[in-house]
Amino acid sequence: MIKNLYGKIVIKIGTNLLADKEKGINLSRIESIARDISYFKDKIFVIVSSGAIGAGVSALKLKEVPKTIPEKQATAAVGQPLLMSAYEESFRKFNKNVAQVLLTKDDFTDRKRYCNAKNTFSVLFSKNVIPIVNENDTVAVEEIKVGDNDNIAALVANLIEADLLIILSNVDGFYSDDPTRNEKAKLIPVIEKITPEIERLAKKSKDALSTGGMFTKVQAAKRCVSSGISVVIANGTTPNIIKSILENNFKGTVFLPQKNKLSYKDKWIAYVSNVKGSVIIDNGAKDAILKKGKSLLPSGVLNVTGNFKKGDVLSVVDSDGNEIARGVSNYSSNDILKIKGKKTSEIEKILQTKSCDEIIHRNNLVIV
Repeated sequence: MIKNLYGKIVIKIGTNLLADKEKGINLSRIESIARDISYFKDKIFVIVSSGAIGAGVSALKLKEVPKTIPEKQATAAVGQPLLMSAYEESFRKFNKNVAQVLLTKDDFTDRKRYCNAKNTFSVLFSKNVIPIVNENDTVAVEEIKVGDNDNIAALVANLIEADLLIILSNVDGFYSDDPTRNEKAKLIPVIEKITPEIERLAKKSKDALSTGGMFTKVQAAKRCVSSGISVVIANGTTPNIIKSILENNFKGTVFLPQKNKLSYKDKWIAYVSNVKGSVIIDNGAKDAILKKGKSLLPSGVLNVTGNFKKGDVLSVVDSDGNEIARGVSNYSSNDILKIKGKKTSEIEKILQTKSCDEIIHRNNLVIV
């Protein structure tokens, strides 16, 4: 299922592979990763690396992972240079240069910063430098955090228009149930479509150092496959795992990319932009959007959550609370509250103006 023609690859490496709160950074594993990557001369790699907080916990001899944001930021500030030093030393053995790239959510959602980040990666690639990416934990507060490196890896994969995202963890792949609790759980080698059942099966991790679990990995896969990017989840403790994956000889799970991938604009709306609020719609509007490819009209809106303005991205939620789409709103939250449930012919009378008939036009609406 893995094609040799994949030229641009993002590799996400989990905390539990790189950092132990007692032993610190796993230098031998980082060197193994560097060896695997250096073997492929004709491919471009980006590493999204967890482990800064874990490395800091060990260096500071803390008994447990900090709970507050300032403490986490300080611990990450200690651990990040140690982590980068380990990568630099390992890749130098194979005559490779690395660069540290620290990102926050704003680097993806702000259009100008998004373009700047994209240009930075392009220059690094042209100089044969391997970017080592992490969330900028030392400055990120909740409002500007992505929150987990699985989804950062997916955002980076979309940003650089990668062909493949490899997520390495301490599990073999996606199972039919939690293998630590059910010995009959089976590894699913290929997932053609991420269904609600697949999402329900994804369990959150209980690991002390890890931020994400299988749930965030499935979220990341969902961001990627809709953009035509293949995703692999595999066990990073397996020797030469990256080489094995790229030679299509590995144990793990492959999420196949969708054939009809999202356009650049739709990808931005669905998986990159900040969602500022939501509209709850009735079943008639749901069928019109999902089955008939229609726009969202005021008559189908039941309620509104959040405080947003015209031009903001909204989540479209059905009456059962399921998100079905995202789109760019033609009206503010206050205006939608006034016209919800009304016919388009009534908009101008209610608002004393009418910019358009649709709450969200089909051209700016993406099924998720």
